[in-house]
Amino acid sequence: MGNDGTDLTRGLFQSIQAMSVSEKLDLARKGSKEARSILIRDTNRIVQLAVIQSPKITEGEVLLIAGNRQIDDDVLKHIALSKEWSKNYQIRVALANNPKTPLPEAMKQIFFLKQRDLASLAKSRSVPRALSAAAEQRLKQVKK
Repeated sequence: MGNDGTDLTRGLFQSIQAMSVSEKLDLARKGSKEARSILIRDTNRIVQLAVIQSPKITEGEVLLIAGNRQIDDDVLKHIALSKEWSKNYQIRVALANNPKTPLPEAMKQIFFLKQRDLASLAKSRSVPRALSAAAEQRLKQVKK
């Protein structure tokens, strides 16, 4: 067995699996980036929310979470409603393109998207039809 960090991650994953919800919540707040990347995939929505609310979480992590289709929609809503995260254009694009983002939050992102991203969203088959139609409408307004 090579000790190349995967053993450490596996060990961390196993110890997290054995934790109680309250221990996971504590780790979500205080833990490392590796711990958060494991905890964000936890089936418990409360654990996922604790990860996104961690004071240590980085913009890069939030961007990955915003684009992840396995994330609970409440977590995506939390990101969309956060003034801090919605300043980041890439996070807005990821939220708009994630089919799990609640429709009202996804719709709000349309007004901030650039032509190229609106065009790709308008053509997307993975998002709700109402969202791609709204992106198409917005694209027409922007092109005028």
